[in-house]
Amino acid sequence: MRLRYSGICRLCSTPLPAGQHGIYERETKTVRCVQCPETAVGADIEAETGTETEPRPEPEIDIDVAGGSARREYERRKTGREQRIRAAHPKLGGLILALSDDPQSTRAWERGAIGEELLAERLKDLPSDMRVLHDRRVPGSRANIDHIVVSSAGVWVIDAKRYKGKRPELRVEGGILRPRVESLRVGGRDQTKLVDGVQSQVEKVAGAVADPDVVVRGVLCFLEADWPLIGGDFTVRDIEVVWPRLLTKRISADAPAAIDVDAVYGRLRAVFPRNS
Repeated sequence: MRLRYSGICRLCSTPLPAGQHGIYERETKTVRCVQCPETAVGADIEAETGTETEPRPEPEIDIDVAGGSARREYERRKTGREQRIRAAHPKLGGLILALSDDPQSTRAWERGAIGEELLAERLKDLPSDMRVLHDRRVPGSRANIDHIVVSSAGVWVIDAKRYKGKRPELRVEGGILRPRVESLRVGGRDQTKLVDGVQSQVEKVAGAVADPDVVVRGVLCFLEADWPLIGGDFTVRDIEVVWPRLLTKRISADAPAAIDVDAVYGRLRAVFPRNS
């Protein structure tokens, strides 16, 4: 993770400034280098136990930047607009930029990046034996997967959406005499396309896992939405629609199963590369 505060590696005493990547150990509330010398690891274990112990290899963990691709796209569009305006209006370009806002299509990328960043912070509260991937690229397309969580009970494919002040709702039409049709409404507008997107991601992740015993779930997680005081979460076309706190609660409380977390994590990490 990217450290919020400066610290000192508990194994080799190397200073770790704020903003640098490091490993935070929740149980001891200490930090250590992402890659410490093996001699330091072995010495630390020997000092604690009084016995010579082979250093236990840890699974290789990717250091992802949640929302990185969305923020880069926002910066690219913002910079491009500024350059076009200054080139067309050499004298008044600065004033025009100061008095005008970026187009909605550009601001949407910034909102998306913030949503992914906020949810990534919330996912840090998950148990340490779970593995999390952020902002992973779908090979052969321009699409990306915001977050993937691998727990002993299965895999969660999560799409973060920041719809400030708008309420997600389930609409059901048809039933007894007509086919049942479920749709997602956000702030009164049909946003079922978001469900379609997560379904596609779930299919790709399940294909990469290639194990019918591993359950792969899809989630739309809305941040800063207008959720009701009681209830509010629902499932539409097998995709769960929740808020961040409820999401982490469900993942943490998921019934354990016989799944090799690190093996599944390694497979997904290889199939869906970092979106850098």
